Amino acid sequence: MRTALLQLTSSDDPAQNLGTVRGLLHEAAAAGAGFALTPEVTNCVSMSRPHQAQTLRPEAQDETLAGLRDTASELGIWLLIGSLAVKSDPPEGRFANRSFLIAPDGGVRARYDKIHMFDVDVSETESYRESSGYAPGARAVVAQTSFGTLGLSICYDIRFPHLYRALAQAGAQILTVPSAFSPVTGAAHWEPLLRARAIEAGAWVLAPAQTGTHPASAGKSRTTYGHSMVISPWGEIVADAGTVPGLTIVDLDLDEVATARSRIPSLSHDRSFEGP
Repeated sequence: MRTALLQLTSSDDPAQNLGTVRGLLHEAAAAGAGFALTPEVTNCVSMSRPHQAQTLRPEAQDETLAGLRDTASELGIWLLIGSLAVKSDPPEGRFANRSFLIAPDGGVRARYDKIHMFDVDVSETESYRESSGYAPGARAVVAQTSFGTLGLSICYDIRFPHLYRALAQAGAQILTVPSAFSPVTGAAHWEPLLRARAIEAGAWVLAPAQTGTHPASAGKSRTTYGHSMVISPWGEIVADAGTVPGLTIVDLDLDEVATARSRIPSLSHDRSFEGP
């Protein structure tokens, strides 16, 4: 399956971001891609909770979701919207960081709410409290497509290997890791974490990323690491997008999943143990 990863520098203006994504999806389809993926918080990158409260919408009213469903249907492609920041349904007052799998008919085939929240002091000047604004999900998601089985995740999830093992053991051949990674942790950990998850699961890892300094009409601007990556089931780096926004196109061979898992069948070698 020819696959396109979109690397974006999303602003805090959803309408502007939607136009950018639609343009790139048309380019991807013209290049023959039947599956495309966008990064985390495709619709709005913002450090301002008041701006988010004013700008974000519930899923049923989200213009980015509606627009990208129409675009997927128009182009006849599978689309993984890495995530959208949307208002949760009551009674939860926080937002949801939600990934959507869109079928070529424009229908929503799967949803996944990010489970692990990025509550971290990266440095003296860079800290995040994702759980103050976002409600964590509680359900792992595997989704069927016409070309293979996906295991969905988002960004900080990558540091929790048991999630990916569960997805792989549930049949996932492709693990999606849309992200908006910090430049500090990205430089240190992004590549080794992605390669480790691919090797442990014997699965393709597709990781579309936000990149650069994100324009902000309110609050502080955020900077992200970029380097959207495709990792093979054997742990090889097939593509690295660097830090420039745009498209990365690769051809996935799912036979490589079976080959990797037959060479190292560790997914079937779990043993129970006591302690520590």
